[in-house]
Amino acid sequence: MKIMIIGAGKLGYRLAETMMNEQIDVTLVDTNPKTVERVQDHLDVLAILGNGLDMETLRELSIQTYDMLIAVTGIDEANTIICSIAKKLGVKRTIARIRNPEYIRQKEYLTEDMGIDHIVNPDLATAHEMLRFLMKGYHFHTGDYAKGKVTMMDIKVNQLPDLVGKKIMELVNFEGLLITAIKREGVILIPDGSTTLKTDDLLYIIGKTHRLNEFVKRFKLCLDVRPVKDVMIFGGGNIGFYLGSQLLHNNVNVVIVEQDRDRCFYLSNKLPEAVVIHGDGTDLQLLEEESLAQMDAFVGATGYDEQNLLMAIMAKQEGVDKTIAKISRSSYVNLIDKLNIDFSLNPIDITVSEVLKYVRGGLIVSVTMLLERQAEVVEVIVNDNLDCVNEKIKDLRLPKGIIIGAILHNHQVIIPNGETVIHSGDRLVIFSLNSSVEALQQFIRPNDGGLLRELWNRTKGPRKTAVS
Repeated sequence: MKIMIIGAGKLGYRLAETMMNEQIDVTLVDTNPKTVERVQDHLDVLAILGNGLDMETLRELSIQTYDMLIAVTGIDEANTIICSIAKKLGVKRTIARIRNPEYIRQKEYLTEDMGIDHIVNPDLATAHEMLRFLMKGYHFHTGDYAKGKVTMMDIKVNQLPDLVGKKIMELVNFEGLLITAIKREGVILIPDGSTTLKTDDLLYIIGKTHRLNEFVKRFKLCLDVRPVKDVMIFGGGNIGFYLGSQLLHNNVNVVIVEQDRDRCFYLSNKLPEAVVIHGDGTDLQLLEEESLAQMDAFVGATGYDEQNLLMAIMAKQEGVDKTIAKISRSSYVNLIDKLNIDFSLNPIDITVSEVLKYVRGGLIVSVTMLLERQAEVVEVIVNDNLDCVNEKIKDLRLPKGIIIGAILHNHQVIIPNGETVIHSGDRLVIFSLNSSVEALQQFIRPNDGGLLRELWNRTKGPRKTAVS
């Protein structure tokens, strides 16, 4: 597969890096010479200095030979025009990053008349994930798969004191649940029955949704978590706007603190039911005057990671039950575990997951990136053409870094074992450790059978050498 990415900012760079690791033939185009040089120095992709809005540039790069163009410059209008031009020049599919709420309301026009096949909106997707966390009665993150019948939770072992020091094989009442991975000291590892659980471990547990709910209740993980009725949002940008709108729709009282006066007028006009405060959100006295301590949740959603983290910590110290911080710097990922913050999100990771789902095609239902791309959870629909159909899992020769965590078969969830047979029409929830590249490549060689070989054939292609 050949993909051209226009815009080598944080998202474009991350997309190129991820696709490069999947052996996709990537061309990255940007107008900034220093940015292009950085790509050439660090990524094995074709980096071009040029303007994606220039029709001649796209012609010279033979855009008609590409399977997809992804426009992720910092300007919505530019991304729209780039996709429209590329489609007219013969590219098969296009994806555009569009963040402006006014444009998102015209999504149908953009997709039908402007030649955009798929729109990604990092801010809207981030706000949606924040909403999911806020509206659930837990202090940990969850992900839903198989039409909501399968859930994966990440839970710290120190919340489960009865499990500290025990081996996985010694755990009781774990029927219908599977510990797919453990994050230990910033690294994800795949456990086995002899793995001993440590206090600071973060467990990724997958299972039937109702069984996980029972698990939560048994360990009293949701005690003293009151329903979210009052939320303070620090930052009235697009994320703050989208989240505020969704919370109001769920009958939650919203306070938005924004420093830009013009933006405050916009928010007051668009979200008349919200309380919009013009002021410095880092001013604790201001937040105290606005009853920060009485809030059920605090969300740091400005464009500055440090402010989001600092004020989320301060809100926690003031007694706020749930705190969320939006972060963009990957270097802060491991820092979050050491801070008293309940949940953090990186819009770039969320967007990369959404793009990967679209790039990989119809078999892939969802993709969830975990811990700075060390692992991902993929939901796949099995069809008759896959070699894994009617095969037992033990016969698929899965490498250690790949685990089939759950199967939805005939509307019933199965937590599989080696004897479980995969059938056409099944939905597989697969945990994949990205560091197991060599084992994965051996598994998907053309002479090998199995599901992931088919996925490889559908999505992979020869790699292009970078410009030096």
